[in-house]
Amino acid sequence: MRKSKKKVEPVRVRLKKNDLVEVITGREKGKTGKILKVVREKNQVLIEKVNMIKRHTRPSPTTGQGGIIEKEAPLQVSKVMLICPKCATATRFTLTLTGEGKKARKCRKCKELIDG
Repeated sequence: MRKSKKKVEPVRVRLKKNDLVEVITGREKGKTGKILKVVREKNQVLIEKVNMIKRHTRPSPTTGQGGIIEKEAPLQVSKVMLICPKCATATRFTLTLTGEGKKARKCRKCKELIDG
């Protein structure tokens, strides 16, 4: 009898593509990078030059020459923290309404708007 994979319950991921984040736990702790992709169904993010894995590929007409390819693997959202551009540290943030009625993220430390 096969065990089925545990279903991941999606949480509200408030990070976006091109955000600068820092890894706060695990093997890659302390590394920073830009978010390349957000996988909301699995609560994961793909960060530039962080959590690199080696993938062995076979030669095929589409990939051409085979070999070992290094690429980024996704990280759990709970392991990363947004870096505030103003105070340049990993920080928590809140969602606030701006004057035009749009939602914007605000740094908890320096009270500065992160986007918008």
